[in-house]
Amino acid sequence: MMLQRLEEEGIKAYLKDEHTVTIDPILSNAIGGIKLMVYQEQLSRALELINGFEKQNRESITCIFCGSHNVHLVFQRNNSTNWITALLTWLFGNYAVGVKTVYTCLDCDKENPDRPLN
Repeated sequence: MMLQRLEEEGIKAYLKDEHTVTIDPILSNAIGGIKLMVYQEQLSRALELINGFEKQNRESITCIFCGSHNVHLVFQRNNSTNWITALLTWLFGNYAVGVKTVYTCLDCDKENPDRPLN
């Protein structure tokens, strides 16, 4: 998505290792995942745009408890369902491990399993 947003702004960019990770996701950690590559002469403008996109995204999420915009998405793997999923996928050779996503407010320390709305 970030690649498309940068291209819409006239930044030439490409994804490195996209096909490798798509074909064999197990290699993702070994090669560092999919990387967004930008040409050196457009790097400062690309970073400016990315920071702006991230700021806009942070401001669009509001904590339902305290109204703060200091909310982050956290992936949790520490529950029994995830361990069962991990065991079954290991047995059947799929290697996909389910994770639970939780939005955590860093101001009031409360968690919300659903995406906080404005």
